[in-house]
Amino acid sequence: MMLRSEKKRSREISLYEPIGTDKEGNEINLMDIVEMDEKEISEMIAYKEDVKQLYQALKTCLKEKERTVLCLRYGLFGSKEYTQREIGDQLGISRSYVSRIEKGALIKLKNYLK
Repeated sequence: MMLRSEKKRSREISLYEPIGTDKEGNEINLMDIVEMDEKEISEMIAYKEDVKQLYQALKTCLKEKERTVLCLRYGLFGSKEYTQREIGDQLGISRSYVSRIEKGALIKLKNYLK
């Protein structure tokens, strides 16, 4: 009886205890998450900063239709990814016009982020 009550109160967790699975179905333990070297951490920080800059650029330099096309095309801001044809159907424009909008918007983003 004493062991059960101690176990309930104990907050110790093994670093090798499984805590979930990744996209491929591989088991992830706490050690996989905690164990990062400085290079991985700096890369992760740089990646997050790049993503912030991209989202800011989307809001700043693109028109509403361009932003909508890119968000739908690439699944940004939590939306689902769509084909150019599906986007054209949703917006009531042709697939080729969606392609031109997408290309122009990507060029604007590239120039803005230089």
